[in-house]
Amino acid sequence: MPQNRLLSTTTFRLALVYLALFLASSSALLGYLYWNTAGFLARQSEATVQAETAELVTALDEAGRPALVHAVITKSRDPRQNLYLLEDANGEKLGGNLDQWPGVVPGDDGWMNFDYGRRTVEGDVEIHEAQAIATRLPDDMRLLVGQDIEERRRLEAQITNALAWAVGAMIVLGIVGGAIISRNVVARIDQINRTAKDIMGGELSRRIPVSGARDEIDQLAENLNDMLDQIERLMSGMREVTDNIAHDLRSPLNRLRNRLEVTLMKPASQTEYAEALERSIAEADELLGTFNALLLIARAEAGTARDGMEWVDLSSLAQDAAELYEPVAEEAGLALSLDIEPALEYRGHRELLAQAIANLLDNAIKHAGGKSGGSFIRLAVRSRGMLGAEVVVADDGPGVGVDDRERVLARFVRLEQSRNTPGSGLGLSLVSAVTRLHGGELRLEDNQPGLRVVISLARRARRRPREVAAE
Repeated sequence: MPQNRLLSTTTFRLALVYLALFLASSSALLGYLYWNTAGFLARQSEATVQAETAELVTALDEAGRPALVHAVITKSRDPRQNLYLLEDANGEKLGGNLDQWPGVVPGDDGWMNFDYGRRTVEGDVEIHEAQAIATRLPDDMRLLVGQDIEERRRLEAQITNALAWAVGAMIVLGIVGGAIISRNVVARIDQINRTAKDIMGGELSRRIPVSGARDEIDQLAENLNDMLDQIERLMSGMREVTDNIAHDLRSPLNRLRNRLEVTLMKPASQTEYAEALERSIAEADELLGTFNALLLIARAEAGTARDGMEWVDLSSLAQDAAELYEPVAEEAGLALSLDIEPALEYRGHRELLAQAIANLLDNAIKHAGGKSGGSFIRLAVRSRGMLGAEVVVADDGPGVGVDDRERVLARFVRLEQSRNTPGSGLGLSLVSAVTRLHGGELRLEDNQPGLRVVISLARRARRRPREVAAE
């Protein structure tokens, strides 16, 4: 990846923003720790000097000048880092481990900072920094009590140096880490972009790679792949519809045209003309029914029918469909039994749900009745509580083989045993599309004997209030 492109990515810029926020908070915390540590050491040093000064002044007040001189000489022999100097009114040294009075002016608080020469064990002289407080005593004597703060300054310098290195390391690691993270993220996004370009180029079977990390990019890739699967299914369905219309509707259109042409070619009576027109209108109605079924399937698969979702009385829809098809079932020698849970409401599309139930009953009557040997059809509607609702249509006819159950859901598919029955082969296709629209599942099961078709509708169903149900 080009360096300039990496630096311009949103991921890298976000990494820099987080780095800046982290550095600001870390610097504030480290600065607070440094300030507290350095302040504690300074306060401890000042408190020690003040305590030593107070002790010497007390010795002067209690035992006089000889006691003060003796105390200063004694303390000066201590190998610790405390510094002492006592001078009389003439500037003569009376005691202490400093050779001369510092040439600096004390501050308003009496404190002074100065450099002095400290002799090492090897006899060399080192320049150290000291902090001291000067006190004016009776008889114009001057007392200087201080402390060597060279070690304290070195410790503060080490802490400052460590903090600088820590901040520098955080900056370097943050930039490197941001670059690595950005590179990985951009590489995965590039895979998505390449796949999208391939798909736009016509490779509809291409899918976005999933790394298996189960992170948000993997979730995005999985959702996009599901969307691409749906788009591919719709495109394949559209091609199939086009092919099926070209093949399956060409024959009835040719038959209709030939009938009208033959009717016009020979002399005929008014009765014969009327019969020919009636047959042509019937075939035109069949063609219109096929086109209407295709439009309903297209609406269901495209999801445009979701705008018409409302609370539907599913029990009433099933009851109305049963009343409509009960005479047809009796004519086919089939007994229609009902097991409908009363006052069951479901949020869905009224027209499509009614059409799906009607299609299932129509298919059962066509393929289970008459010479097929069936004797009954059972329609059941029941609630599944929080899981939704279920519509079941079962018969004891010849059924559908296991190998054909997926195939019969496609458009214009008709099994060999149903070639002589009227229909276009779109009934179960519409039922399948309506089921998917409602987020449900369509199952074709063995009824032993016969076929059992189950529509499992997703989302929650509910009961109507009692007073409404009673009406």
